[in-house]
Amino acid sequence: MDRIDKEAQDAAPPVTFTGRKTLVAAAVAVVLIAGALVIRPARAGDDARPPGPTERAATAVGMGAPASVVDLSALIADREKWVAAHPRDEAAWAVLGSAYLEQARRRADPVWYPKAEKALKRSLELRPAEKGNLDAMTGMGALANARGDYGTGRKWGELVRAQAPRQWTAYPVLVDAYSGLGDYPAAEKAVERLARVRPGLTAYLKTSQVYRDRGWREDAAVALEHAAAAAKSPAEKAYVLYRRGELLWERGESGEALRQYEGALRADPAQAEALGGRARALAGLGRGGEAVRDYRLALGRAQSPGLALELGELLESLGRGDEAKAPLDLLRAAAAHGRGGVNESVVLGLFEADHGDPGAAVRRLTEEWARHKNVQVADALGWALHRLGDDAAALEYARKAADRGLRSADFAYHRGVIEWALGDHASARRHLQEAVRTNPRFSPVRGPLAAQALEAIGQPPPGGPENVQPAVPWVPPELPKPSPSPSPKPKPKPKPAPKREPAKPAEPGKTAEPREPAEPREPAEPREPAEPREPAEPGKPGPAKPEPEPAPEPARPKPTALAAG
Repeated sequence: MDRIDKEAQDAAPPVTFTGRKTLVAAAVAVVLIAGALVIRPARAGDDARPPGPTERAATAVGMGAPASVVDLSALIADREKWVAAHPRDEAAWAVLGSAYLEQARRRADPVWYPKAEKALKRSLELRPAEKGNLDAMTGMGALANARGDYGTGRKWGELVRAQAPRQWTAYPVLVDAYSGLGDYPAAEKAVERLARVRPGLTAYLKTSQVYRDRGWREDAAVALEHAAAAAKSPAEKAYVLYRRGELLWERGESGEALRQYEGALRADPAQAEALGGRARALAGLGRGGEAVRDYRLALGRAQSPGLALELGELLESLGRGDEAKAPLDLLRAAAAHGRGGVNESVVLGLFEADHGDPGAAVRRLTEEWARHKNVQVADALGWALHRLGDDAAALEYARKAADRGLRSADFAYHRGVIEWALGDHASARRHLQEAVRTNPRFSPVRGPLAAQALEAIGQPPPGGPENVQPAVPWVPPELPKPSPSPSPKPKPKPKPAPKREPAKPAEPGKTAEPREPAEPREPAEPREPAEPREPAEPGKPGPAKPEPEPAPEPARPKPTALAAG
């Protein structure tokens, strides 16, 4: 303890100049850093507050992702106010046009399409396409696809890709355009390029779409799982859940599809697509009253011809034909006057084939097939031709609809009914069974009709089809035995001279018949066979044995240089 007390009482060693300088420098550095943190002005990235509705909608529109109705309304109001004060801002006009387009998709209202076209064209006037106005060109391509004009959408998308191959926003436009035109290999290449250039939510959604068109439902489901992980906003998550519900519905899993639709509505209650999907799932589960309620709510938010057709058929299947007139009249008006330049030829063609004039449906869909050779148009045109009575031509289009492998209960049902009308019961039975196996509740009208058709066709007769079992038991043919080992082909040898048969002596008292000369090498007339000779009696001399001819001497090999040496 004495040593410790002594050390504590001793004075501390003096601080050297180096130590004092280090301490001062450290203190100055701390003061400067603290001052910089306090004095530096705040930046946009330093704001800890979440982005507002305008920023969220602008980000979603720029990425081609879904945006909520509230955020879109805020963005539209903000951009309209801005371009009113800055009419020559081409970027603001492009954003406004894309916001109009997304609002048209959310509300299924064609009124927004002319507004989007006007804003995008104004942006192109201020900065033409030749000068690289990529955002406006991409918006024009997306607008053409939304209207069903896939040829124009392809032109805009390819123009953007030619000017800027790394501009990833061109590839979603190209995927939709190529798919609508029926050029599915090009759509697959475009989605592969999109996944390489910009992997994310949009790439996963388009990949799932391409896989579904090929019939790869498991791969499409995996792509949607990745999309769900990449979704950030509630609107994006709701859209992914809706797409998952659609895929499950097509697979016949109505209960699981209903849960996905309900999850989408919890995330985004204003999504009319998910509301229509929930109505479809409820109808498949036998809850017709709830399905009618949801269909009407969905049509109140979005005037979709597809939802109107589904509601009308559901009401007819429930025996409520008077109520079905309202949605079907809506479709008749759309078929007669159109919907603001939007191409609804497939839905209207199917409606006219089943509930109107099949001849008008064939004319409409034939014109559509000349523009867009996709599987949806092929299926609808085949069904319209069947309803018109031309089953032979209908079968050709039904086969075209199945070429890509898309698993659709409606496609299989249409093809089965056409084959049944042609008398091909075996093929009809196979495709009707495929429709019921894919989704037994695919339609409240056509589902029961498929079951009735299968019952009418019946099962194949026992013993297999005709001309399959042969009338005579099969006998294996005698096949030549293979040689044990392949040997080189020998060189042809010269044919030896034909041997002469010895002449038999004539019997005593008889004159021998003259013998015909030997057969020459050249082909000659065949010889007559010699008459049989009687055997010699005992004691009489027998025929003399002919002396054998000497064998021909084998040819000697020519001496070679080695043998000569």
